[in-house]
Order: sequence, then C-alpha cells, then structure tokens
Amino acid sequence: MTGAPTVVLAHGVGSRHDLPLSPFYAYAGAFAALFVSFLALGLLWSASRFRGATAGHPLPAAVQRCADAPATRTALRVAGLAAALTVLLHLLLGPDDPDRNPAPGAVYVLLWVGLVPASLLLGPAWRLLNPLRTLHALLPHPRAPRPLPAGLGIRPAAAGLLAFAWLELAAPAPASTTALLGLLVVHTTVQFLGAARHGPDWFARADPFEVYSSLLARLSPLGRRTDGRLVLRSPFHGLDSTPRTPGLVACVCVLLGSTAYDGLSDNPRWLTTLQTSPLGPSTTATLGLLATVSLVAALYGLCAGTLRLMDRTLAHPLSAFAHSLLPIALGYLVAHYFTLFVTEGPRTVMMAVGADNALAPDPPLGPGGLATLQVAAVVTGHVLGVVAAHDRSVRLFPPARAVAGQLPLFALMIVYTLGGIGLLVA
Repeated sequence: MTGAPTVVLAHGVGSRHDLPLSPFYAYAGAFAALFVSFLALGLLWSASRFRGATAGHPLPAAVQRCADAPATRTALRVAGLAAALTVLLHLLLGPDDPDRNPAPGAVYVLLWVGLVPASLLLGPAWRLLNPLRTLHALLPHPRAPRPLPAGLGIRPAAAGLLAFAWLELAAPAPASTTALLGLLVVHTTVQFLGAARHGPDWFARADPFEVYSSLLARLSPLGRRTDGRLVLRSPFHGLDSTPRTPGLVACVCVLLGSTAYDGLSDNPRWLTTLQTSPLGPSTTATLGLLATVSLVAALYGLCAGTLRLMDRTLAHPLSAFAHSLLPIALGYLVAHYFTLFVTEGPRTVMMAVGADNALAPDPPLGPGGLATLQVAAVVTGHVLGVVAAHDRSVRLFPPARAVAGQLPLFALMIVYTLGGIGLLVA
C-alpha cells in the first residue's frame, strides 16, 4: 500500500523479489503443468462432467437444521455487528497509528484476506456476517422495494472492489483512521441508499465484500443444491454453477488485476518510479493500478473475441468462460496474502483484545517453503482454470471443435501464469 511505509499491511508477503526461486524452474514447471493438463484433458475428457447446482452429497439432516436454525443465523449476525462496532470504536477513539490500532488490520487482513479461507470453508460467509444487511433488516421499510434493473448484475460490486483496491494500494495514507472512516462512510451510505430503494437484494449485487465472498464460495466443498439442500460437492460443481451475470467479468478482472498490481508495487524498479514520478506517488500508483486491471481485462476480452470469431453461434463468450478465472484469482490471493494473514492476523487480534506491544508471530514457512507455496498456488489456480474451461468448452462447442475452441483460453492461461510468476521472481 503506497504511502504507508511503516506498516506490514503494504503487501501480502513482503519482499518477494528476494525469495530463493529460480525463474527458469518456476517458468518451466508452470508451463509443463499447464501443457500436460491441456493434453490430458483433450485426450481423456470428451463430455461435460460438471453439473453445477444440481450436484452434491446431502449432509445429515441434523447438520442442515443446525445451519438453517434461526438461532445460528442470529448469532452470526450479532457477531458481525459486534465486530463492526468494535472496529468503528477503534477508528473513532484509538490512536492514528496502525502499530497500535487494530482497525487497519481488521479491514485489510481479517476482513479482506480472512474472507478467503472463511468463504472456501463455509460458503458465502459474509452474507450472514454483513453488519449493513443486519442493520437494514432491523430498520423500518415504509415503501415496497423497487426491482433491480435487469442489466445491473454485479457491476456496482465491481466498482466497489476497484475503489477498495485503490484505497489499499494507491491512496496516500490507506492505514490512517481518516481514510478508513471515509471508506466506512461512503460504503455505508451507498449500501443503505441502494437497499432503501431496492431492498436486501441490493447487497447481493452491490456490496463488494458480499459479492467477493460469494464468488470465492463457488470453490467451496460446502454448498447448496437448487432444492436448498446443504451438500458436500466437488468445487468444480460449485464453480460451474457461477451465474453468468453482468459484471462477473469486471469483478474477476478487478480481483486479478489488483492482486497483480500488489505484486508489482513491491518491485524495486516500480518503487523507484513512484518516488521519482513528477505526478506524485499516489497518482502514479493509481494509474498503475488502473493499467494493470485494464490489461487483465483487455487480454480476456481479446480471448473472448477470438472465441466469437471461431464460432459465431457461441452466445455471450465474455461470460461463458469467466468462471474459469476464479481459481486463478484464488491462486493469486493465496500467493500474495498467505504470510500477511498468518502473521498480521494474530497480531491484529492481540491488539484488539488489549495486548500491549503485540508482535506478529514468525512466518510458518521459510523463504524456500514460501516460494514453493507461491508458485504452487499460482500454477494450481491456472490448472484448475484450464479444467473448468475445458469442461465448459466440450459443453458449448461441437465435438470436432471442442479442443480447438480452448486454444485461445489456453494461450490466455499461459500469459496469466507467466505474468503471475514473473511478479513473484522479479
């Protein structure tokens, strides 16, 4: 996070350019994994195997009753509201020092990064924890809500995710109480105004944290079938059930691009550029963030356009394969934020409970282990993306063109992989 040099929150894993990682072996291993996966899928996977929201093994009825019990849901809503009020009190009454105030860590680590494991393990966790949704449910509603515009989709959430990424990565003082209070005021105002007009469905479309959690939850082994039954499933089934809603591509590209820029912002040459730019660090960082997100989106748009040229009967190529980018985004998130979460997360909790001079624990992995984890996360995310794209391809394309139809997507995966590893080894 440019402009906050005293805080570890600036980057997910610190000095990535110093990791003991051979670029040759990293690139070669990544390319080999993708190429072997592509060949194996083309030879052995000729029919679609994923069944979306109709798949899954039902959990015991007692587990379902416990999960759906009003007491369970109320407890989670109260917990989310209590956590939000605690953060607000620290912002209003605590020192403007991220080393002594847990609020920045609560927002940038426990919320933003913590939603990754929470959503992967428990499903769309923020839907129940969301304090704004809870407060809206408690307020009187004198007017019937208006239906959301059909073409709105989750575009407002994409804009919110980009705004949050800007605050974290390009704002002059992202960890200051002033910046975080400003985020809270703007976010609360937008969400309450939208919910007052359109009802609680607004949060599912426009709350960036709720949409972020819901997208990650597509890769959770815990899900619900179309009949509402709680099931255990392959994450691929959940991924396949991702709705092709307007704004999906924008959300995923913001996640990919902002995480990629976070990696770039730790590069010594980019740091020099920020310090010497006549535009100033914040403006230059803003342009860098927008350029990175735009590049990710442009590459995917080029891929979708190529698919359209290969088969003009393919409807909505932009959204047809957007779900295959979610595992890639998850791989980037794990690679960039693992150490941040396991070190700054506990320190934030210790500060919140009043511990003096709370110190972050040592990272659980040494430089070599961390480098291996990072490359494995990026490569695994891309391999999962290749599998998801292949299954969708054999469903949408005629058998004779199913493998050829994946070539643009495969090329895109290679470019994204090389770029992701390049950010780790640069």
